[in-house]
Amino acid sequence: MGGTTGQAWSWVQGEWLEGNPPIVGPLSHALWLSSVVFDGARAFQGVAPDLGLHCERAIRSALVMGLAPMVTAGEIEELCWDGIRRFGPDAELYIRPMFFAEEGFVSPDPATTRFVLSIYEDPMPKPTGFAACLSSRRRPIPSMAPTEAKAACLYPNAGLALTEARKRGFQNAIMLDAIGNVAEFATANLFIAKDGVVRTPVPNGCFLNGITRQRIIALLRADGVTVEEVTLTPADVLNADEVFSTGNHAKCVPVTKVEDRVFAPGPLFARARALYWEYAFR
Repeated sequence: MGGTTGQAWSWVQGEWLEGNPPIVGPLSHALWLSSVVFDGARAFQGVAPDLGLHCERAIRSALVMGLAPMVTAGEIEELCWDGIRRFGPDAELYIRPMFFAEEGFVSPDPATTRFVLSIYEDPMPKPTGFAACLSSRRRPIPSMAPTEAKAACLYPNAGLALTEARKRGFQNAIMLDAIGNVAEFATANLFIAKDGVVRTPVPNGCFLNGITRQRIIALLRADGVTVEEVTLTPADVLNADEVFSTGNHAKCVPVTKVEDRVFAPGPLFARARALYWEYAFR
């Protein structure tokens, strides 16, 4: 999720504030003990694909973390469109609803739940691809972390995976689950193609079953492509014909290298991306 290099607006306690307004203090539970959940949606060229689903997931994440949402998914979506209209028609935006607790000791006090919606300019990455390596960091199992939520406390581990990858000259990292099977990229879901079949790790509770992931699976299947949700090993990825990622920030982009194996963007990646853009502008 890129930086706020351009215009930014945040809905805080009933009003839109420009820029990066301060909203927590040193005694806030969210800052001290990480009671923060968020979601990410995109708006570009006047569309915001699956915005409602992202708003619904923000509510679910808050409930998983023991917070008490005071707005509905529908109300969040209406606020999102209100915020989107503050930007120009060609703006490429990141939309981030957040819930967090102001008070509590270790566990958050749900009665102190707060809501903030941030919308800011963040250009869509070009589909030029990225190189990834296998990470030494593992995704946690559900009994060890709130993996059902899009929770801020899960992201430092992904950040460490990215730092490790960048030190090795890669742009992203493939994270494994607790028993050594492929889970996802540090920042997106992972897909491979082999012999005309698209495969992606079956959700096992250690990573989010992404909204863009689900959308692209459905679009490919409706287009007649075989898509299998299976257990994938690192060897499966290295031996694939194509590798690509799906996620809200970049939507669908190819992977050009995994460890020492070089890949070219392939026809199934191209079909997935084209189908998603067709869906977005329906």
